[in-house]
Amino acid sequence: MKSKPTALKTLDIVSLILLAVATYLALVFAPTERVMGDVQRVFYFHVATAWVGLLGFVAAGVSGVIYLKTQNLKWDLVEQAAVEISLVFFFITIVLGSIWARPIWNTWWTWDPRLTSASIVELIYLAYLMLRQGIEDPDRRARFGAVYTLVGAVSVPITFISIRLFRSIHPILDSGQNAGAGETMGLTGDMKIAFFFALFAFTVIFIDLFWNRIRLGQLQQKVEQLKLKVME
Repeated sequence: MKSKPTALKTLDIVSLILLAVATYLALVFAPTERVMGDVQRVFYFHVATAWVGLLGFVAAGVSGVIYLKTQNLKWDLVEQAAVEISLVFFFITIVLGSIWARPIWNTWWTWDPRLTSASIVELIYLAYLMLRQGIEDPDRRARFGAVYTLVGAVSVPITFISIRLFRSIHPILDSGQNAGAGETMGLTGDMKIAFFFALFAFTVIFIDLFWNRIRLGQLQQKVEQLKLKVME
């Protein structure tokens, strides 16, 4: 396999720098929220990881559609890479949400519509990876994955709008409402800097991991093709 491109090496370094800056802005630069206190700081990474997680699931669905039209296995590779990375980010989102909920809601978990729908999304795509493992033929596996991610993508917008469709105690950004405690979620100027920088940083980190995972997948595909030739 070709050595890692210079652009990707540079992106690796840039991603680490952006993560460090985003961490500083969230933990030091942004002021302490007057009602929730320091635990509110997890909000910056909580939203950013949710954003890239949902972005990846949508990308997987789009890749699935392209595969069904082209039958090109490279899109199956892109699809799988997007799902794997998004699963990790979305899991981090759920964990950070629980850390925030413990002092604010006095519980690590509650079956709120947003939390429930987020958990369902995580399980849907976890099942996708598990079910793929049971299909040995690459073409059948790719067709299955494409249809699955296309259907699974429907759960993404439902998760996003669940707090507006159903009665929820989950905070709504800049709505002046907050989870059962009466705090507002409006952001000050410095908070907005930390918030939007975190969104930007994690988007770049997602692209970096996505690129790296696709390169790894290409190597896996070559190994799989060699195995199939040996078995023939």
